[in-house]
Amino acid sequence: MRLEVQCKDRLGLTRELLDILASQHIDLRDIEIDKSGLIYLNFPEIDFDEFSQLMAKIRRLDGVMDVRKIQFLPSERRNTELLAVLSTLPDPVFSINLKGKIDTINDAVVSLFKLDKTSLIGQSATVLLSDFNVQLWLEESRIRQREPMLIDGMNYIMEIMPVYITDDSNTSILTSAVVIIKPAIEAQNARPFIPESSNLGFEHFVGSSTKYKQLISQAKKLSDIDQSLLIQGETGTGKEMLARACHNASIRSGKAFMVVNCAAMPDDVAETELFGYAPGAFPNMPEGKKGIIEQADGGTVFFDEISEMSPLLQIKLLRFIQDGNFRRVGEEKEIHVDVGIIGASKKELLELVEQGLFREDLYYRLNVLFLEIPPLRDRISDVATLFDFFVAQLSKELGIVKPSIDEEVYDYLASYTWPGNVRQLRSTTLKALTQMDRNQLSTSHFMLPIVDKNAPRSLNINTDGSLDEIMKSYESSILSSLYNEFPSSRKLAKRLGVSHTAIANKLRDYGIGKK
Repeated sequence: MRLEVQCKDRLGLTRELLDILASQHIDLRDIEIDKSGLIYLNFPEIDFDEFSQLMAKIRRLDGVMDVRKIQFLPSERRNTELLAVLSTLPDPVFSINLKGKIDTINDAVVSLFKLDKTSLIGQSATVLLSDFNVQLWLEESRIRQREPMLIDGMNYIMEIMPVYITDDSNTSILTSAVVIIKPAIEAQNARPFIPESSNLGFEHFVGSSTKYKQLISQAKKLSDIDQSLLIQGETGTGKEMLARACHNASIRSGKAFMVVNCAAMPDDVAETELFGYAPGAFPNMPEGKKGIIEQADGGTVFFDEISEMSPLLQIKLLRFIQDGNFRRVGEEKEIHVDVGIIGASKKELLELVEQGLFREDLYYRLNVLFLEIPPLRDRISDVATLFDFFVAQLSKELGIVKPSIDEEVYDYLASYTWPGNVRQLRSTTLKALTQMDRNQLSTSHFMLPIVDKNAPRSLNINTDGSLDEIMKSYESSILSSLYNEFPSSRKLAKRLGVSHTAIANKLRDYGIGKK
């Protein structure tokens, strides 16, 4: 039961109110005093007769103007509102008391760490922040601090902030700390899977498979070499993202990174877009214009889908790569610029050379350095990692709490061949999040297009290493490919005519079909 007492500012009035409660043997739970002249009382429910006597006694007190029953205290309302806001925040947030124990957490914390909410309250904060000395921070540092942290193979930033109150002598007293956890990568108005941030680096790449780690390691090494680079990879594997990272890790970092989409540039405008034109070169255009090549002086030009470049433009690009000189359209004077070249193609350029569809000399000018991005189906163990990352990233973009995920979802996603690769996985995740009616993702929320199972299956065999390593790689490719049609260890064992235990062990060893 809660009462609001409106009164005059009179010395001793609060004590008299407490004496009345004590005289009727009423246990006071809480009392609040507002500067505007209101006193709030909170005590257990009492019967009608006792309540009537209490109200009469309070009204007779000198200085009391009015008293009425209310449903909640101001502090209860404020706390309820704050908890409601806290629970809907997409970022994980929790508070820590001066003993280093967890006081309050929101739903996003439960979702991120996959722990029970009730079991976390009162536990040491080291349960969530295992690599951060919370007690030392509370005793010595007490300043706002940001630290990187790794959760389920994904990079996050932990920000811890002190909470102070000011006493009557205007002294700040530390009362607790609030921790906010955010993904290390914040997607802001980015195209699917290809952030536009100019400072994109290798630390933004998500993947734990051996093939992907080898790719990133090799890309870092090649970034130190100022030579033309060719990136090969299927659609949606992130060729532009890798090109940006290579540029930002090179000596050209800080300069322009210009993108040329060769498939979307018709011949009649391609030359002027690339090399610009001189003043008066065209009617009604008295002023000249710098082309992409000239604008990128000191930086890098990325030729996306360079396999689609016309034969005429191939010749002009070859001449430019040879010595860095070019002419604007309608101008005789040569201009020299220092530009790095990165080309990318989803088609095998060497095959196009053999077919006479791509210039051989240009191919070898481009293919000084080479990187090949493996398709997602060849690194199945990365599917779960990428999916978890996209769920966290997109939940934040959509302004929703990160949902819980049924375990069957990981098997379902790992069994798919992903013809659209990482870009398709991201768009699929986005669609699934918009299909949710409750805060839980299940396989029913995914709408993956059916892949033709009768189409010939291509197995990429890695011939590097010893015979044993080659055979294991081949076996892994076979099992990974067949798992798409027989997405369980029992079905696959029956298909291959071997024991369920043998197949289950191999799937586990190769990381196929499981989170």
